[in-house]
Amino acid sequence: MLLDRIQEGGPFFMWPIVIVFIIIVALFVRQMITKADKAHTITLLSNISLFILSWGLLGSVIGLIEAFDAVEGLGEVSQGMMAGGLKIAFLTTVFGLVTFIFGRLFILILNLMK
Repeated sequence: MLLDRIQEGGPFFMWPIVIVFIIIVALFVRQMITKADKAHTITLLSNISLFILSWGLLGSVIGLIEAFDAVEGLGEVSQGMMAGGLKIAFLTTVFGLVTFIFGRLFILILNLMK
């Protein structure tokens, strides 16, 4: 099911979000295990999570433009078709937001640790 959603949202925008999510988790785990420079890890997590949030929003805006182009080309479109297009357009935002929230949660945890 998750892989279906990734394919639905478009691989150009969705796969980078998935890869960055894995990188964020790996950075957090590395920090927890090795006790590396915490300030550097927090900065990386912050910058990466903000970038991927922007990437997800960009994917949604482009998806909306494509959906409205399709509506314009067809003339009249059913509500179901419009809802399906909007759902697909917002998948990148949802995945980007989830990745951003995890990044921020990891930053919070690292800041709370001594």
